[in-house]
Amino acid sequence: MRIGVISDTHIPARSRKLPLELFTLFAGVDLILHAGDVVEDYVLIELATIAPVEAVAGNMDSRLLHSRLGRKKILELAGYRVGLTHGDGDTDKQKTPQRALQLFKQDSVDCIIFGHSHQPYHETIDGILLFNPGSPTDRRWEPRHSCGLLTLGKTITAQLIFL
Repeated sequence: MRIGVISDTHIPARSRKLPLELFTLFAGVDLILHAGDVVEDYVLIELATIAPVEAVAGNMDSRLLHSRLGRKKILELAGYRVGLTHGDGDTDKQKTPQRALQLFKQDSVDCIIFGHSHQPYHETIDGILLFNPGSPTDRRWEPRHSCGLLTLGKTITAQLIFL
């Protein structure tokens, strides 16, 4: 199973639209995961033209998106348990991976997808793959915009893609 992974699109505040390159990169994926800060729900509608979408709300999302999407999901995909969250909680972006890990501590997940920091992150801690795809529209202090691909097969692999 191939999954497109994005976070922190912040549309229209940081960009007017999703980069066209994203549609090419995600062509043929089985699913798209959005780890929050969607801001406008039409972004999810656009992504759904590529593949089904699962998303969570982030700190910049409206109350409506919070009630519709929730803040935490555990998805059963290809025999794996994948946690999805935004990862916010305080202003220290360096702690975002630890917050995401703590949120799913009791959930026996194989992988955690998160966002919030806009900083790509790919590390395995205590047997759990932690993956932040960065942002395809708001790179902040990163040199390039980014997204990711998650592959669920005999193992779980994640690939950061810089746009």
